[in-house]
Amino acid sequence: MGSLIQRADPHKNRRRLLSRVKKDKWLLLLVLPGLIYFIVFKYLPMWGLLIAFKNYQPFLGFFKSEWVGLDNFRQFIQDPIFLNLMRNTFLLGLYDMIFFFPAPLVLALMLNEIRISGYKRFIQTLIYVPHFISMVIVASISFLLLTTEGGVINELLFKLLGHRFDFLTSEAWFRPMIIGQTIWKEAGWGTIIFLAALAGVDQEQYEASIVDGASRLRQLWHITLPAIRGTIVVLLILRTGNFLDRGFEQVLLMGNALNREVANVFDTYVYTVGITQGAFSYSTAAGLFKAAIGIMLVLLSNYLAKRAGHPGIY
Repeated sequence: MGSLIQRADPHKNRRRLLSRVKKDKWLLLLVLPGLIYFIVFKYLPMWGLLIAFKNYQPFLGFFKSEWVGLDNFRQFIQDPIFLNLMRNTFLLGLYDMIFFFPAPLVLALMLNEIRISGYKRFIQTLIYVPHFISMVIVASISFLLLTTEGGVINELLFKLLGHRFDFLTSEAWFRPMIIGQTIWKEAGWGTIIFLAALAGVDQEQYEASIVDGASRLRQLWHITLPAIRGTIVVLLILRTGNFLDRGFEQVLLMGNALNREVANVFDTYVYTVGITQGAFSYSTAAGLFKAAIGIMLVLLSNYLAKRAGHPGIY
């Protein structure tokens, strides 16, 4: 009974908390910039999401604009363009999960097999560099390589096959081009987490498997992949949160009048309707709808991961 009273003493708990804060003050100070960033740029702007439920008029202001409830969401879902947006965004997200997500893992496994440290660091540097290149530069490089008017790849294909391909204007080539750009730009950077996980694999297991006569492929399948399975699952769950986030800048730069039917996704539509046409409430509702779908995908994937015996992200 005495221990329960002591535990419930608010003054003692407060002193204990202050003591821990004083003890870890430098660690808390390191956290402070990140905390301020999330509060200022992530949480405070969420107040503006209320305009999705209003008929926002700039001259009336935020508080005096008419409250319309879910009318903007109903209008968005009933809009004929909604199904086209959902289809385009979903397919790009699906291709991203199928082709891009495994790419960093495969690269990391290949790098892990390199035994010459200098050569390994050189390769890592080469595949990290595209991450730091602006998407505007990536789009410019793509244009120089793929254009039918003197593009390097098109000229090579013309000499080999006698035919040029309309990569930049074709609807059929738009999605492969977007996924190819994403893999080239981000796959190398994505290997960092996988390489860190691979560094923690117990080397004695490899030594024991060699004694048992296991091949490199057997070691990969029975030792390496099971050891980093938790990391793969966590990254997969986090990736599903961005399933509908297709990168506004990339799609906007690679889209044009000829491939607009497949290039119109949620992000570009929100920009077009909200910024260029001034439909602030309607575009906010569209963006909030996309964010809500992302949250539900994260919750669902985390639930399925836990049901499968993995720890998940929470």
